[in-house]
Amino acid sequence: MGGAERSLAVMFADVAGSTRLYEQLGDAQALATIDQCLALVRAAAVGHGGRVVKTIGDEAMVVFPTAEQAVVSAAEIQLRMNELVNERNVRIAFRIGVHCGAAIESQGDVFGDSVNVAARMVALAKSGQVIMTASTADELSPELRDKVREVDVMTVKGKEKDIAIMELVWLDSAELTTLTTRPKIRVSRLMLHHGEREIDLGPGAASVSIGRDAQNDVVIADRLASRQHARIERRRDKFVVIDQSSNGTFVTVEGEAEVQLRREEMMLRESGHISFGHPHAADPVETLVFNFIEGDA
Repeated sequence: MGGAERSLAVMFADVAGSTRLYEQLGDAQALATIDQCLALVRAAAVGHGGRVVKTIGDEAMVVFPTAEQAVVSAAEIQLRMNELVNERNVRIAFRIGVHCGAAIESQGDVFGDSVNVAARMVALAKSGQVIMTASTADELSPELRDKVREVDVMTVKGKEKDIAIMELVWLDSAELTTLTTRPKIRVSRLMLHHGEREIDLGPGAASVSIGRDAQNDVVIADRLASRQHARIERRRDKFVVIDQSSNGTFVTVEGEAEVQLRREEMMLRESGHISFGHPHAADPVETLVFNFIEGDA
């Protein structure tokens, strides 16, 4: 599997009531609503330093560097979901589970016991709840820790001790809204061009996968490109390209020398182009052109 182990806060956010939503609205409208909910998760997560690892149906898996970032993001998701429900007059809500612990990141995915425990937390959560382990709550700031209460104790197979289950009391706490209010970030965007296709990585867009495999967002028809070659991620108001390939990713910022990435990442600045598996001069056809547009503060 590979990948280094480090501490991460893992969050699962699951849309409760989605089955009823399909019955009420029909497939197309229900799917559009679910997509809007998941976009809400992505925007809140990215705004607090998180990364959406994957979405499966109506559930998103997100990782954060700290428990504080994960829990504040979870509170913001619930608050924004309340606004969406009132606006759209639909009966849906998020169930959210969080756990902080050791995890392994490999090829864009995350594995380990912390992922399993976080999945248990979301399974325990009811509609509109944010559930976490006591050890996660212990890592929160005093202000946020005051908004957490113990709701249950769970016995987990393979664990020597029972796990205390905590709930974030976000709904009735006016003070919590101040914790989820952050300075406005600059709404930057990255414009990508692949052949005649244009991709706008604007607000709410988290990442783009690139490679030979047809499942990628950008498919590269080059035998030297890997099946899962690279990805481009938004990190607040910045964008980075992350190499995951065998032959490397070649990045040229306009006016600068070409840089080869081998299992490395690089921030994309201004404008330039990216080649996959070989220098740009070797084959300039299968190239991804980028243009960074800095937003206002």
